[in-house]
Amino acid sequence: MSALRKVLVVDDDPVVAKSFNRVLSEKGYVVITAENAAQALDRLREEEVDLVYTDIRMPGMDGIELAEQMKARRPWTPVVIVTGYGTQANEQRAKAVGVSAFLSKPLSPEMIEQSAEALLGTSAAVLAEPAEVAKLVAHATPGLGRRLRNIALFFAAPFIGLVYAVMLPFVGIAMLVGIAVQAIRDKSKQK
Repeated sequence: MSALRKVLVVDDDPVVAKSFNRVLSEKGYVVITAENAAQALDRLREEEVDLVYTDIRMPGMDGIELAEQMKARRPWTPVVIVTGYGTQANEQRAKAVGVSAFLSKPLSPEMIEQSAEALLGTSAAVLAEPAEVAKLVAHATPGLGRRLRNIALFFAAPFIGLVYAVMLPFVGIAMLVGIAVQAIRDKSKQK
């Protein structure tokens, strides 16, 4: 089993998208780009991504509005705001929406790589074995393992409930048989 980490980069500047693509693809990430928020939302309908980087100032919808819509659909996906226009008000607005990080341009290749590793909890590349995935989740950034476990439990809960519902009559019958056997033994001892 192999899983490549997918990163969506949303920026109207093609140079920025190429920079992210160059840095992250060398580290084993699959980089998908979008020139604006509308195109990004289309891409998100087509495929799952593990991380989103978005500029704030873009034509049409801005990056924080995109982050808000993303978080409403996929609250578990980290979103990073990347901008040359970082203000305290923008940072507060982004944090209120649930943005994971706020990076100021210009970005170095190290900043791009380190932010992806910090938010995804791994150095990307290809994960070959399920045991490796379990180790990465266990040692990932705080909260990632808990979030993955909660998502798994969310989907498993109906099946766990079904198992209990199916098994309950058998457990009840077994208990009644056990009580009956014990009662018969007690009666035979009294004779």
